[in-house]
Parts: sequence; structure tokens; C-alpha cells
Amino acid sequence: MSDHPDAPVEAFEPPYYVAVFTTVRTGEQGGYPETAARMEELVKQVPGYLGMDHAQTPGGLGITVGYFRDAEALAQWRSNAEHRGAQQRGRAQWYESYTLHVAKVERSTGFTRP
Repeated sequence: MSDHPDAPVEAFEPPYYVAVFTTVRTGEQGGYPETAARMEELVKQVPGYLGMDHAQTPGGLGITVGYFRDAEALAQWRSNAEHRGAQQRGRAQWYESYTLHVAKVERSTGFTRP
């Protein structure tokens, strides 16, 4: 993972998995920042978790990409009870809409200016 807070997660040796979570939030965000921080804390405990990138547009589109070494790590995160509770609250309160795309990465490259 990068030492720079605004740098992307490094390119890993494939294969690995990504979960791309794209959201549009509602106006009701009570409890969201605390829950998001807790989810970040929890996912870091999953063996095989590699990192996360997140971006938010001024118009409200959010994109979070989670990187996982293998399908088992991703499945462990998906089935975490606290994470499942946050998903339910997200559908009930925080998200106007979302999509989740899961993919196996077959090629990965990166660049960092010296």
C-alpha cells in the first residue's frame, strides 16, 4: 500500500480480485462516517486484503475499489456479520443507488514518477 494518502494502491502480481463499489448517496448520512471508518478497520483484518482506493466526485458519485489476494478473502469480507449489517443500513438509509462489480485481475501495471 502507498505511503502517500492520495496515491493509488500499488499494482500487485496477478491474479487477484477487485470489488468495485459505485454509489450515489442520499441526503441522510447520519452515522455513515463512523460506519465507513469501522468497515475500513474491519476489512484490514481480513487475511488476503490488499488495499482500497476511493474517489468521490463533487456531484456525489462515489467509487471504492477493494483489492483482495483471492476469492476466499473476498468471500470472507462479504460474509462478515458487521459488514452485512452496514450493507443493510446502506440500502435503508445512505444509498440512493449502488452497483458492485467483482472481477479477477489478469494484468496489472503501475507508474510512479521518480
